[in-house]
Amino acid sequence: MAKLSLKNINKIYPNGFHAIHDFNLEIDDGEFIVFVGPSGCGKSTMLRMIAGLEEITSGEFTIDGEKVNKLAPVDRDVAMVFQNYALYYNMSVYDNIGISLKIRHEQKQVIHKEVKDAAERFDLSEYLNRFPANLSGGQRQRVALGRTVVRNPKVFLMDEPLSNLDAKLRSKTRSEIVQLQKSLGTTTIYVTHDQIEAMTMADRIVIMKDGVIQQVGKPSELYDLPSNIFVAQFIGTPSMNMIEGKIDGNKFVSNSLTITIPDEDLKKLEPYQGQEVILGVRPEDICTDGITMNEYPNSIVEMNVELSEFLGKEYYVHLNINNLNLIARINSRDDVDVDKMKIVFNMKKVHFFDKNTTSRIVED
Repeated sequence: MAKLSLKNINKIYPNGFHAIHDFNLEIDDGEFIVFVGPSGCGKSTMLRMIAGLEEITSGEFTIDGEKVNKLAPVDRDVAMVFQNYALYYNMSVYDNIGISLKIRHEQKQVIHKEVKDAAERFDLSEYLNRFPANLSGGQRQRVALGRTVVRNPKVFLMDEPLSNLDAKLRSKTRSEIVQLQKSLGTTTIYVTHDQIEAMTMADRIVIMKDGVIQQVGKPSELYDLPSNIFVAQFIGTPSMNMIEGKIDGNKFVSNSLTITIPDEDLKKLEPYQGQEVILGVRPEDICTDGITMNEYPNSIVEMNVELSEFLGKEYYVHLNINNLNLIARINSRDDVDVDKMKIVFNMKKVHFFDKNTTSRIVED
């Protein structure tokens, strides 16, 4: 296990492109950290700097207190799993898994034991004599993971390792990676653009945009308390609904609807009286039940049902009123085979965002 510290890390390429801006993060022993964000956000660049495959322009990176900015990749005691597996196609599965041990000049019996153990762990025992070209995508991925595990590094680095797998296999392998990491206790940094992978795998998530950290936290923290509109809409499927409007007394007023603001939220919104803000509400917090309607009787809105998508246990219902489009997540036992639907927001779960800064409005 290892503790990593990244302080004021920047990456500026020779052409002047500033890929990473003042990246600061402390990673504890045994943590499973996921870097997530859209394509081009800098997550893979950051991972490659940690691996030593990219030079750090400025800042300090330490592993267990030792500065490693200038250390070669081989001297950092990290192991990386790539998106394209990076297997040796002229070698058998056995030799692919054991290559790092062979390079270290380990004894043959040690290599044999470690390879056999890794093969058993990843259900590859019957494939040890095969070559990568004769394996499925999932099997190749498990070979790459096995090769990484036998190195017993301080840190696992994984760069979108599941992106080439189909949905069913991706879900299965995702669980296997989490179980592996927990059993080994190895500090792990995992890069993905898939927010579902991030939410289901991470101890903590680092959300990035344009080379800048937007928020760091546990999956539940990012979902329930997003720091800004980008995080709010990036995490969650379907994404959070956003409504532009104005604070008018104890009301949120938009061109399409008027919502009464609970007393407990009014204090934090006092500086925004008469100003435009953005209200955010997740699809599951758009309610049709009588209990919530009785709690907020002055905020009930009747909306047109444009489309309902049946997903088994729930519907995604597309609603419209005066050119405002919302998506609600409704229990499949509720009747949505209608043209109109009365809804109300669960105001305990609603967020307000500053329209200029896009930050979530919180009480001082």
